[in-house]
Amino acid sequence: MSEEKKSGKLNYTSIALAAVITVFVVILLFNCFTVVNEGFIGVKYQFGKIVGSDLSAGLNFHLPFIEEIQEVDTREQIYSIQTNAYTSDTQTVDQLSLKMNYYYDGTKLSDIIRSIGIANVETKLLVPNVAKIAKNEIGKVRAEDLVQTRSEVQNAIYEALRETLAPSGIVVTAFAIENLSFDEAFEQSIQAKVIAAQEALKMQNKTAEKEEEAKQKVIAAQAEADAQKIKADAEAYAIQVVQEQIEKNPSYIDYLKISRWNGELPQAIGNEVNPFFPLEASAGE
Repeated sequence: MSEEKKSGKLNYTSIALAAVITVFVVILLFNCFTVVNEGFIGVKYQFGKIVGSDLSAGLNFHLPFIEEIQEVDTREQIYSIQTNAYTSDTQTVDQLSLKMNYYYDGTKLSDIIRSIGIANVETKLLVPNVAKIAKNEIGKVRAEDLVQTRSEVQNAIYEALRETLAPSGIVVTAFAIENLSFDEAFEQSIQAKVIAAQEALKMQNKTAEKEEEAKQKVIAAQAEADAQKIKADAEAYAIQVVQEQIEKNPSYIDYLKISRWNGELPQAIGNEVNPFFPLEASAGE
């Protein structure tokens, strides 16, 4: 083989080796970075051991073939369950639908992964606790009270869930009793009682309305009586004043006649059979 052929073969080999190395470096560089999406936290593992659990969204570096990054959804999640329960008066609550909103506490995420694993949170934490706490709280109240104070019972379950799940890294944000039902006979008895209570309240309101009307009439009558008394007292006082003036001066009565005369003469004067008429009347005949 000539020297030229040997040199050409070496050049081709060098070029191929350089290309392979370049491709390997590019692949290596791509494997050095992992993108963590918004709403997720990156957990970094080194040979299976957690070495970081707070990688933020964006591009994150890791050593290829030695470290890997896995995403954990930290957005608010919903857990729903349908079960049954018993009230304190042994009434069965059928088709009890419960819903809880929660998310993972980022500061305790590594503990959750080490102790139970993200995939097992629902079966090991939520399933036993949500149903158990809801049944315990419902079991403290009578069936009728559960219907009337549903929001209070719901809030009690919410507070108990928050207190129980917080140490495990589960942050409860909301809880709701979406549906509850009793047997048909009991629901009919509750409905009848509610209707009776509404009718009683309606009659009570009517009674109060009548009482208020009667009270207003009494007040009006008393006001009228007071006004009449004031008027009578004023008239009596005026008469008393006039009498006192007449007693002091008999001519005072003449003064009253003159002060109250409207200036018109009477149509007839005297009490004879043929009385005199005013001049104006005779002039017009």
